[in-house]
Amino acid sequence: MSRLQTRFAELKEQNRAALVTFVTAGDPNYDASLAILKGLPEAGADVIELGMPFTDPMADGPSIQLANIRALASEQNLAKTLQMVREFRTGNQTTPLVLMGYFNPIHYYGVDRFIGDAKAAGVDGLIVVDLPPEHNEDLCHPAQAAGIDFIRLTTPTTDDNRLPTVLEGSSGFVYYVSVAGVTGAGSATLEHVQEAVTRLRRHTNLPVAIGFGIRTAEHAANIAKLADGVVVGSALVDQIAKAESPEKAVDGVLSLCKILAEGVRGSRA
Repeated sequence: MSRLQTRFAELKEQNRAALVTFVTAGDPNYDASLAILKGLPEAGADVIELGMPFTDPMADGPSIQLANIRALASEQNLAKTLQMVREFRTGNQTTPLVLMGYFNPIHYYGVDRFIGDAKAAGVDGLIVVDLPPEHNEDLCHPAQAAGIDFIRLTTPTTDDNRLPTVLEGSSGFVYYVSVAGVTGAGSATLEHVQEAVTRLRRHTNLPVAIGFGIRTAEHAANIAKLADGVVVGSALVDQIAKAESPEKAVDGVLSLCKILAEGVRGSRA
């Protein structure tokens, strides 16, 4: 089984949801970002999403847009992001790591080269938010052929007619964007999340992770009662934005991760 399959199977046996954390590679700089990445599993992250910096992150709100700007200002690029994954894997062979971002940097890097380098580095999955299933041949199918999961986003506006198309060929888990809009903008009611998870499970046997707008341990715990995974991104990225130094950014992200993990792990007790 893949790392993602193994992790979600283990957590199902433990009767708890996964804490899925998002940070942008190279934010606030390479060394601090690598320290955050290496520290997240011990702080309680079960799955890590690592953002690939891009100049035009159209699906992201202000927090992650600024994270992209900080990362690019520190000269982060896709080659350095893959190097970061390689360095992470020298000390961690079990935590699933998913790269998240946009197709442009991958296209510029070269799809075949990217897939080969990502697999060799230890990448387990991809979330590419601007590549719909009509373009599966461009990246999804080659990535899956190489053993890299391709994780789809579904939203409140993805109706039952569209869902089978979106989910076709999906692997790893399904990421449900719980609010219509950009990252960090508002949050959905628990009733809405429950209805969405129930509907998604009629269409897929993959684990369902819920994201967008989750900021506190209490909120994460409530979502963890309903879904297989809880995704937190903007709240962690905001710790970097307000930190007075790169060292304090590392501490801020890992401290919040521990608090969120406690909420998720205690939610079904």
